[in-house]
Amino acid sequence: MDKQNKIMLIIFDVEGVLLNAEYLPVLAQMKGPKTEKEIWDITNAGIRGEIRWEDGLKKRVQALRGISYADAKKLGESLPLMPGAKELCSSLKKAGWRMIAVSGGFTIITSRLKEELGIDRIFSNELVFKDGKLEDVVLNVTSDKAAAVRPTIKEWGMKKEDIVVVVDGANDLKLFALAGFTVGFCPVDVVREKADETIDKRDLGLLLHLLKKNFGEAVLVNPSGNRRQ
Repeated sequence: MDKQNKIMLIIFDVEGVLLNAEYLPVLAQMKGPKTEKEIWDITNAGIRGEIRWEDGLKKRVQALRGISYADAKKLGESLPLMPGAKELCSSLKKAGWRMIAVSGGFTIITSRLKEELGIDRIFSNELVFKDGKLEDVVLNVTSDKAAAVRPTIKEWGMKKEDIVVVVDGANDLKLFALAGFTVGFCPVDVVREKADETIDKRDLGLLLHLLKKNFGEAVLVNPSGNRRQ
C-alpha cells in the first residue's frame, strides 16, 4: 500500500487534549472552594502518577455525590474544545484518518465529540445518578487505557507504525506502546521524557505540522476527495 492510500489512526486523550478543561475540578466548584481544592489535589496527583488512578477517580466522585444530573450535564456540554481541535480533526477526517478518543472521564462529557469533532469511537466511564443525584461511577476505562482501545485496533487491522497517540498525563502512558508516533500535549514531565514530540502551546492545530514532518504531506491528503473506508 502506498502512502497516499495508507489509512492512519490517531488516538486522543480527552481532558486537557480535545477538551480545554478538567471536568471534575470544574464540577467541584458547585460544592465550594474546599471541595474544589480537594478534587484538584487528587486530580493532579493522578496526572503525575503519584496515586493509583482508579482509587483517585472513585475518591473524586464520592466527594461530589449529590450533584444533580441537570447541573452535571449542562456543565459537561459547556466545556470548551481545545483551540485547534476542530481544525485538526476536520483535516484528518477529510484525509481519511480514523480517530479514537479514550478518556478516564465520562460519557456525559465525551459523547458530544462524535458530532463536534467527528471522532469515530469513544471510550469513557459512566457517572451513575440515583433519583437525579450523582451516586457512583462505572469504570469502563481503567488506568490501562490501551486495554480499552486494543480490540478496536485489532478489528480495524491497524499496524503500529500507522498509529499516532496524543496525551498529556502519566495515566495515559500505556497508550504509547500502541503507537509508532507519540505526542505529549502540554504534558507532565514523565510524558515529555517518553514522547517522540511535544507541543507546549494549547493549540491542537500545531499537531498538523508535526504529522507532516514525520509522515509527509501524503498522509494528510486524500487524493480521491472522499473519506477512505
